[in-house]
Amino acid sequence: MMQDKQTLMVRGAILASQDGVALLMVLWTLTILSVIVFSFTMMARTEAYSSASFRAVVANRFLAEAGIERGIVEIFYRTATKGQTTVVLEGGEAVKVDGTPYTGKMDKGQYTFRIMDESGKIPLNGLTDSTGVVLTNLLTNMGYQQEEAETVVDSILDWRDEDELRRLHGAESEYYMTLPNPYKAKNGPFDTVEELILVKGVTPAMLYGDGKKKGIINFLTVSSSSNTINVNAAPKEVLMAVPGMDPGKVDALMIQRKAAATTATTGTTGSQGVQGSQGIQDLAAILGEKTPASGAFLSTDESNVFSIEAIGNREGTQQGYGIRAIVTVEGTAAYRYLYYKSPAQVEP
Repeated sequence: MMQDKQTLMVRGAILASQDGVALLMVLWTLTILSVIVFSFTMMARTEAYSSASFRAVVANRFLAEAGIERGIVEIFYRTATKGQTTVVLEGGEAVKVDGTPYTGKMDKGQYTFRIMDESGKIPLNGLTDSTGVVLTNLLTNMGYQQEEAETVVDSILDWRDEDELRRLHGAESEYYMTLPNPYKAKNGPFDTVEELILVKGVTPAMLYGDGKKKGIINFLTVSSSSNTINVNAAPKEVLMAVPGMDPGKVDALMIQRKAAATTATTGTTGSQGVQGSQGIQDLAAILGEKTPASGAFLSTDESNVFSIEAIGNREGTQQGYGIRAIVTVEGTAAYRYLYYKSPAQVEP
């Protein structure tokens, strides 16, 4: 009997031990399954967020592209109606080409676009030792130190000229070859404004802006064949950088431009802005005959090359999608892209 009792006790202990192992295996299985389910849930949530974000980016891009196309249409409309003296209904007036922002609404979204005649920007490939002062003034007006500005301007001129002679604050291949990733000075004209990032003294924040200061990319061009700045299209920052200009003269020019746009809209006869021979007289009257800006830096010459910037914003999205393009108008119904960047950092 004692033996039977001992045998039963041993069997009970074995069964109890097996039950414990089975319970442990069940718990481990449940834990593993829980981890797998949690992982799949997180993956599904991530995929859902990614898909939603991708859809928003695509929608914003399409809206920005609509803004670019709208800008092109407006350029042709402006060309077709230029010089007309017929009355134009409100909302049908031609857009300005001085960087004024315009907004268009679409289903569940909107786009903002601005057009600028490239002749209103500082011609990067037309800068000389004497006209480089405009860019120097622009940089100092934006808050950069005089030495920083002079370094950038001298380095731009050294980068573009054909020799290896360094200006006082400039740089040639000797400097660039000492960089961690060495390269030589181009010794030729700039192909794009973005090429400035290779030039000594130019930082990404200076070129594109940092949220506090605008980027100089908004005020420079490689697409203008003129060495002067079109007073009718130049933004206020560029006008303020021209030697001899002051806030009073710049404000007078801006008022003149606004009045000319109103004249064009109401159909009253008169010059479109400060244009043509009358424009030269108006410019001299505003600036004064002895102001150096009258002929050395400013003109009323327009071009057929325009930059268009557009931002698309779908409802419910915080970050818009930006596109920057430069088009040249060829005839009355043809155009050609000289530059197209998507996405691009564009001023809102």
